This record gives sequence, C-alpha cells and structure tokens, in this order.
Amino acid sequence: MTQALSTAVDYVKAPLLYKGKVRELYDLGEHYLIVVTDRISAFDYVLDPAVPEKGNVLNRLSAFWFDQTAAMMPNHIVHTDVYKLGDLVTEPELLKNRIMVSKKAERIDIECVVRGYITGGGWRQYVKTSAINGIELPEGLRKNERFAAPLFTPAAKNDVGHDEDIPFERMQEMVGAELAEELRDKSIALYEYARGFCEERGIILADCKFEFGLIDGKVILIDEIFTPDSSRFWAKDNYVYDIEIDSMDKEPVRTYLLGSDWDRDSKPAPLPQAVVEETTNRYLAIYKALTGEALV
Repeated sequence: MTQALSTAVDYVKAPLLYKGKVRELYDLGEHYLIVVTDRISAFDYVLDPAVPEKGNVLNRLSAFWFDQTAAMMPNHIVHTDVYKLGDLVTEPELLKNRIMVSKKAERIDIECVVRGYITGGGWRQYVKTSAINGIELPEGLRKNERFAAPLFTPAAKNDVGHDEDIPFERMQEMVGAELAEELRDKSIALYEYARGFCEERGIILADCKFEFGLIDGKVILIDEIFTPDSSRFWAKDNYVYDIEIDSMDKEPVRTYLLGSDWDRDSKPAPLPQAVVEETTNRYLAIYKALTGEALV
C-alpha cells in the first residue's frame, strides 16, 4: 500500500491557488492542476493521519465517471497523465493517479444535490417541516424510503462554513431561471443514469451532489462526481427502513468519533490505525464494486 499524501505543495512547481479539505488547486496558466490528497475530514475538521489510497480512489473514480457521462454532459477534464506535466512535478510516481489537469471554468456557486432516498439531512428537514428545501412531501414517509421521483435540492456554496440549503426559487433568483432549470434537469439525468449503473452492481446511490461551471457561456461538470465524498452509496444487502444505514465511505471515521470522548469543539486526536485501515478498505471496495477493477 502506498504512503498517504497529506499535501503536494513540495512536489508541484506551480502556484497553489486553493487548498481545500482534500483537493489542492494549482495554476498551470491555460489550465488548472488538481491534486487529490489523502486528507480526510469529518464534522468540519481535517483529521490526522491521512488515509492511504483515498486520493487515488477519489481521482480515479471521478475520471471513470467523467468518461462514462461525457456524452451526456461535457466536463472539465483535460487529462490525468502526470508524466505529461514534465518537470512541473518533481515526484511523478507519488502523484500518479491523483492528478487531474482541468479546463478553467467559471464556477457556478450552487451545489446541485439530487436525493433519490429520504435520509441524512433531508430526513432531518422532513421530520421538522414535512418538506425538504421547501418541497412539500407526503405524510408518513419512512427514513431511507425511495422517492417516487428524485428530488433536486440545491445549496448555495459558502467558502467558509456550511453550504446553505435553498429552495429552487432562490436558485433561480441567484443564477437566472433558464440556467437553474438546465442545472436541475442535467443533475437529475446524471443521477438517474448513475443510479441504474450502480443498481446493476448491487449498490444503491442514495444521493449525490454536483458542481458546474461555465466556459464561453456553456455549462460543464467540474470538481468530482459519484465518489464516496460526493455521494452516498449503500450496499443493496444493507438496505432497510428506519435506521442509519452504514454507507460505503468514511463511515468508520464518523462512527469512531461519535463513540469517542471527543468534545466536538476542537480538532479530534489522531485516528487509531485500525480506523484508518478500515477506511482505506472502504474506499478500495467501492472503487472495485463500481469499476470492476482492483486499485491495488
């Protein structure tokens, strides 16, 4: 198993534009270089240590899905070959499989969330208000129940703090009615495609989120798609109503933290090695289940 990568700043000879919880964005002039690290976050904290293979899985899964959906929706990918970067990268073997050179798009500041099942934050909204993002729902829905049709529940992106759930009408005000409808329709179509793909492989795609950008006025997909960090995957065998279903992602980390004596007001202590290893195995397992290939 490869060593975990917490940052690529020492290995990339290009200006660092942005350092997110997991991704780092470098300026290559005409394009961006995205490096997906092995950093892991939970409850708004970036945790130690980093999780080996996580960045490889996220980057390669995104590349896989961008390829699968390219006919439906253009995306920002230029290539994922670290060796094309020449001496811009000083340790190409270290960054292999975790880089993406992308087109420079103007980001649309809306997180496009599609929910196929009522769970997570959507369930919590429903319990309080009988609605999700202002969409009134029937009485008597049960936790984890599949919706008759997927719900589009956008959020306004905040670079600091949590993204803010908004009604579709507010999204229309922010970006214009025509663009809002295009983003909604494209998001639902992408979700429905991926849900069918996953179902054939024994996986339920409960919900997911997309980010879009504009190049010359045309909408393209950016960031990541259908990864364990941007989607909620359930094993079909685990599907049941009324409980918290164990999702195929960093659930071991959340479970550990919630069961520990962490005070929730400060950065947690380093994760135990067993939790790190279990999390690595989760990411590798979802990659193999979706692509049919073992990563390592």
